[in-house]
Amino acid sequence: MMSVPSPQDTALPQFPTPSVARRLSCWVYEGVLLFGVIFIAGYLFSTLSQTRHALDNRHGLQVFVCLVLAVYFTWFWHKGQTLAMKTWHLRLVDLNGQSLTQKRALLRYALSWVWFLPPLVFAQLSHAPTLITVLACLIWVLVWAMLSRFHPDRQFWHDHWSGTRLIDVRPVPTSVHSTDLNT
Repeated sequence: MMSVPSPQDTALPQFPTPSVARRLSCWVYEGVLLFGVIFIAGYLFSTLSQTRHALDNRHGLQVFVCLVLAVYFTWFWHKGQTLAMKTWHLRLVDLNGQSLTQKRALLRYALSWVWFLPPLVFAQLSHAPTLITVLACLIWVLVWAMLSRFHPDRQFWHDHWSGTRLIDVRPVPTSVHSTDLNT
């Protein structure tokens, strides 16, 4: 098992933790971009499996999409950023500020399912209708995001468990000298 140093031992002061609002905004934007990834994956799966009806091979499609998402996130997190993270100037690093290994990125992917699994398991076990399932997911996402306030470095807990952290990499604005304004 990987040892995870405490955030105080490895803090990167030059790269602060982004606000919860920025991280959630990036998260929502990531969801919009993933629509295209999932659409293409679904089309590819249905074409290769000759699926004629949307509910045929449903479990196979779910496994395939989960694998496609694992490859997508593991690849981009290993590189440091997804497209949404680039847009919001966020970077994913290990606790030493280095790029993630494929293994650590895959661990983070597996642990990031904590965003959805608890309400989905609840809905499955309670046979909740769709509206209740959606509401449970929304409430859980907000609760899980707010739990980051209890982390010493304000990171999400799945980042803590996987030995990763999101950092703010917004460019520092350059100062304008008064002589530059006169030209």
